[in-house]
Amino acid sequence: MDKSNTLIAHSTININGRLMDLSSPKVMGIINVTPDSFYSGSRKQTDSEVFYQAERMLKEGASFLDVGGYSSRPGATDISIEEEVQRVQLAIDGIITRFPEAIVSVDTFRSEVAKAAVDGGASMVNDISAGMLDTQMLETVGKLKVPYIAMHMRGTPQNMKELSKYDDLLKEVMQYFSERLVKIREAGIKDVVIDPGFGFAKTIEQNYYLLNHVDYLKKLDLPMLVGVSRKSMIYKLLNISAEDSLNGTTVLNTLALLKGASILRVHDVKEAMESIKLINQLSV
Repeated sequence: MDKSNTLIAHSTININGRLMDLSSPKVMGIINVTPDSFYSGSRKQTDSEVFYQAERMLKEGASFLDVGGYSSRPGATDISIEEEVQRVQLAIDGIITRFPEAIVSVDTFRSEVAKAAVDGGASMVNDISAGMLDTQMLETVGKLKVPYIAMHMRGTPQNMKELSKYDDLLKEVMQYFSERLVKIREAGIKDVVIDPGFGFAKTIEQNYYLLNHVDYLKKLDLPMLVGVSRKSMIYKLLNISAEDSLNGTTVLNTLALLKGASILRVHDVKEAMESIKLINQLSV
């Protein structure tokens, strides 16, 4: 395959003064310090569980570790800002202390949590709402001067399942990002990654339609993160559990890479890295 014909965005993001090249896809490992994330294997409650998971993911090739203290699964329990801050601060502090070269992202839609996490060593903010759920988020990230992952969704984790009616899904997702990017740039955020938001305010059929046409979003000329790991779009369609969804995840991650994903956000780093290695070989 001619490299000039691939869909991977040839771009970099600035992380703590270092440029990371995303022209070759990277992997973001998921570390949930929550008791109720949809996939039980991702729930890490104790310090030792968090640090073991971080070490394993880094050894397997993860470029980023995404720490989340608020479950965003459909119908998840709402928790206080204070509780979320406490969860992520303890995890991030411990990870950075043990693995000082690790690049940690904080998965939150709350500006206070984002600030506390970055002050504690996180280097990126991953926001499922692209600033829609906290009016201070974009201004806060702009001042923190860290890369920002903006995801497409509607509503909140508590009601998003009821907000999946679209006249034209692709055009509406594109319009959403176009509008949010104006606000993001106005806030002074320079490094932006977009996330189509698989599983957020979208039916199973809509998720697959979006994945099949996700290269349409490359018109935005920004790196794209894809997060389909062990989600219900896999296990409900196959009539299995999230625990049995690794094979399906690998299939969809491979398709996402062929469609131009720059970052795969996953629970299983080794398998995602293998997918990237195999797809990269097509460009040799």
